[in-house]
Amino acid sequence: MIPIEFLRQFRIGEYAIFDFVVAFLGIYLLSPLLSKIFLKLRIDIPKKNWLFLTLPIGIIAHLIVGKMTPLTRNFMDIHGHYVLKIIIFGLLFLGLRNITIIKKK
Repeated sequence: MIPIEFLRQFRIGEYAIFDFVVAFLGIYLLSPLLSKIFLKLRIDIPKKNWLFLTLPIGIIAHLIVGKMTPLTRNFMDIHGHYVLKIIIFGLLFLGLRNITIIKKK
């Protein structure tokens, strides 16, 4: 078995490619189930929107559990990393764009 440290050594800047691949693959595989769960709560979230919401959800989850990854740390830095912040807010906007609330009949 290949150690996870080996897989995480391949990077773009300070971000591990493996982490992004696992996050997007996980959301891609879970999106049908997540959409069905939210549909029961009368919230229609298209499956493609989950892919846009992957990084914003990841940052929120890491903040909740107190794990400061490089992406979370750079996003929370108030003195820089403005391109990252624009990308994350853009992904959040695209992810929330086609969500609809289903009214009772």
